[in-house]
Amino acid sequence: MAKRNYAEITPEIEHFAQICSGNVIDRDLYERFKVNRGLRDMNGNGVLTGLTEISEVNGRTPEGLPMDGQLFYRGYNIYDLIRGFLTDGRFGFEEIIYLLLFGALPTPQELHDFQALLGSYRSLPNSFVRDIIMKAPSSNMMNSMARSVLTYYSYDPKAEDLSIDNVLRQCIQLIAMFPQLAVYSYQAYAYYLSDSTSFFFHDADPSLSTAENILYMLRQDGKYTEVEARALDTALVVHAEHGGGNNSSFTTHVVTSAGTDTYATIAAALGSLKGPKHGGANIMVCHMFKEIKENVKDWKDQDEIAAYLQKILHKEAFDHSGLIYGIGHAIYSRSDPRAKIFKSYVKNLASEKGCEEEYNLYEAVECLAPQIISSERKMYKGVCANVDFYSGFAYQLLGIPEELFTPLFAIARISGWSAHRIEELINGNRIIRPAYKAVKTRENYVPLSER
Repeated sequence: MAKRNYAEITPEIEHFAQICSGNVIDRDLYERFKVNRGLRDMNGNGVLTGLTEISEVNGRTPEGLPMDGQLFYRGYNIYDLIRGFLTDGRFGFEEIIYLLLFGALPTPQELHDFQALLGSYRSLPNSFVRDIIMKAPSSNMMNSMARSVLTYYSYDPKAEDLSIDNVLRQCIQLIAMFPQLAVYSYQAYAYYLSDSTSFFFHDADPSLSTAENILYMLRQDGKYTEVEARALDTALVVHAEHGGGNNSSFTTHVVTSAGTDTYATIAAALGSLKGPKHGGANIMVCHMFKEIKENVKDWKDQDEIAAYLQKILHKEAFDHSGLIYGIGHAIYSRSDPRAKIFKSYVKNLASEKGCEEEYNLYEAVECLAPQIISSERKMYKGVCANVDFYSGFAYQLLGIPEELFTPLFAIARISGWSAHRIEELINGNRIIRPAYKAVKTRENYVPLSER
């Protein structure tokens, strides 16, 4: 029998797919049995499945009314944390990692020691790049990163040790190594699967911040400006954590509750984040704006912009999904604090790059889209720009390739995943197992010869 290509869809597969597609559950049954699809109730509120001390996400008052969004890391308001970095004129992501992992802000000496620890772990095992990353490069860096994380299990003699000190050691090592895993995976992809003719790897510099190292390793000349590094550092800070209910953090809790190792857990979280409904949303925003820029002649004409947004909403333009990407959030209604914080950095970055007109177009869509959505669709709460709205634009201004947009999210969010894994190991003693109700009618068995 001749071997078939893995990517080949055969008539047999098409036949079996048609059979699978017929297994549709009646939508009315979900309401009848009061199933909260997506673990969200009819009002859009998340179903309570756990408790956490790591972060708090608020979009409503205690009375249930919409309010400006709030985000707290370990009880500290994200605005206050960012303001502290700005006042001191320093990078903040490493301090956020410390806060999320240990639950307290570090002293100057503790922060210095922790930064040194991260720096000491910013290297991969001998031959890892050659044997793992450069062989069989993937067109999706998230898959490459997941493979590298799973492979790293083989390099750890204490991979299965679930003691808190060992898991903490594993998490800190992965946090430190994630920038290399992402950038090196991209370099291998660009050389072997893309059109790039240059091939280079920069070793991470232990003395640099995470944001600086990403730009240093990604660029052939290793150069970057202060504005660029500050903007990327802020992106990492606001993406670091967002409660236990987001898809990838909940995945971390679920997989951890099964008693598996750290590498399998983080690989599962990466798989969750990869989806376009979670970590890849900013890519869709960039694609949408590319089409807006091609079809809106006057970027200053708000009526023309609004008319095109209505076309998108009516499934007459862009991907015909009816979604204005980057607008709306499951919890935030009036404002997303991450977007508000990040917006000022993007504005400075756009000014440095001479892209003010493009920034103004983003700002116009941010203002117009909620008005158009609210006027045409029944809303139980307000709608606002989320963090994905500006992040992709910022990465474009930084010259970061689209293939690294979601990996950058992972570089930031692994700090939150690590905190949630440790929290689950300390506080959880039961495997997470929600209920599913069987609704298929029972059948009598028919012998093969009679079918």
